[in-house]
Amino acid sequence: MNRLTLGLLAGLVVLLVQGGSIAAELQGLPTLMLPPGFKAEVWVDGVDNARAMAYGDKGTLFVGSRKAGKVYALSDTNGDGRPDRVRVIAEGLNMPSGIAFRDGDLYVAEVQRIFKLVGIESRLDAPPSPTRVRDDLPTETHHGWRFIDFGPDGKLYVAIGAPCNVCPLARFERDGRTLRYGSITRMDADGRNWEVVADGVRNSVGFTWHPQTQKLWFTDNGRDMLGDDTPSCELNVLDRSGEDFGFPYCHAGSVADPEFGAQGRCSSAKAPAALLGPHVAPLGLAFYTGTQFPAEYRGNLFIAEHGSWNRSEKIGYRIQRVRIDASGQVIDQQPFAEGWLAGSQVSGRPADVLVAPDGALLVADDLGGRIWRIRYAP
Repeated sequence: MNRLTLGLLAGLVVLLVQGGSIAAELQGLPTLMLPPGFKAEVWVDGVDNARAMAYGDKGTLFVGSRKAGKVYALSDTNGDGRPDRVRVIAEGLNMPSGIAFRDGDLYVAEVQRIFKLVGIESRLDAPPSPTRVRDDLPTETHHGWRFIDFGPDGKLYVAIGAPCNVCPLARFERDGRTLRYGSITRMDADGRNWEVVADGVRNSVGFTWHPQTQKLWFTDNGRDMLGDDTPSCELNVLDRSGEDFGFPYCHAGSVADPEFGAQGRCSSAKAPAALLGPHVAPLGLAFYTGTQFPAEYRGNLFIAEHGSWNRSEKIGYRIQRVRIDASGQVIDQQPFAEGWLAGSQVSGRPADVLVAPDGALLVADDLGGRIWRIRYAP
């Protein structure tokens, strides 16, 4: 497929009108490559370590972070369609990567607890004190940052990553239920009835639901230290509650772990819906439900690949497009937005994607501390 170089060139000099004078500012932004007709722009800057995104009912864009320990609220106060105010509505938190919005409240996941900010969109300038949902999540920080979201069943889904690169997965008891690390769980909005829905999941930092089938689709980061090219990271789909996706015994559907593989068989693990590549670190994902993009993009799945951290040649650092047929089978995949990796130089790391109300695709870049906007404008 022919691709056009779009976006802002690295080292671009932007002319700014300031108080009647013209000032030059060196931006140092990457060159992004997109399919013909698409354009990319930095939509909001100054969102340190931007991770998961969620829209409020009144149009506020909420953004979590990991290293920054903050939760942001982005507001369009002048009505031009672009957020012009970035507020910090919570700070000093323990890796508040995951956020979700429901019934006027913003849910925030730290490592050890989930809380909500009640009626937050009417209280952005004076945020309320946190209201407890649960404060007894596992406290390990290795894969301890949580991704959360509400499913079509009204339940709050919470990822519980493995506290290791690869290890036997310990179980823990909560409210008379047995849960374990390396899983995707769900609970009522008030924190009750906590249960496991997907097992053998090493570290999922992104999940969503198919708009027609309502099935849960999620990314999973493959284990490290087996070389540059194995195992692949995964895209998975949950067909029924309780399915096991193999970790720590089996990786990518067919790679037996050299240490734990003898204790479990790949034949009994749920196979991935697609292999995304070794060490690409897939995080947030979203089905395209807008109408701005051409028809062939509707229903496609977009995945933010955060990029490798220990591969001898870097890989990922892009938005991947996955086409899925009417029966829910993956047809193919291909890069949609690239340019945050140029050779071995990294200028950005996509962490989440979100379809905006106008049909544009938003990309959270936690390295650049900004939100990109990709739109179709031939």
